[in-house]
Amino acid sequence: MLFRLWAGLLLFAWTMLAAGELSGRRAPGFALPDLNLNYHDLADLRGRVVLIEIMQTTCPHCKALSANLEKAKQKFGDRIAVLYIVNPPDNQRTVQGYIAETAIKSPVLFDCGQVSASYLMITPQRPSISVPHLFVIDQNGYIRNDFGHSEANKSILEGSGLESEIAKVLNARSVPTKPSVSPQR
Repeated sequence: MLFRLWAGLLLFAWTMLAAGELSGRRAPGFALPDLNLNYHDLADLRGRVVLIEIMQTTCPHCKALSANLEKAKQKFGDRIAVLYIVNPPDNQRTVQGYIAETAIKSPVLFDCGQVSASYLMITPQRPSISVPHLFVIDQNGYIRNDFGHSEANKSILEGSGLESEIAKVLNARSVPTKPSVSPQR
């Protein structure tokens, strides 16, 4: 039993070392509308791996990532969920055009900036949003990894590396994400 706990903690530590700088924390909750004004609540997706792309409809790298995410959704089926989040100046017209051009099936959600800012940890010292940015959230609602647009992440965002990242999270054993605190008596 002690060995399994030790092995689990080592696996968790290794995962955190390999994770992006915005990983290793509980995913901020949200409920955002899509084109049809249906709200999508992150809490409703608990139990599945959730992939969130913060994107812009005019970004060519976002289009490549969207295609990669839709391919992953076809491969992994209901074990994963894919959500796209856009911010102004994107609007219903630009999103409709994006969906028509890319043929994506997963919902595109409209944010006014607060959800994106909480995921990207926007502060006065870090005031900008860089797209695309992909967040991989595990079945328990924790951000296991994040990938911003860079040459180092190109194989994950635009190539075949995304599938192995998803498989890694799907196959991970349940590991405590933060130390349990027993009540003091």
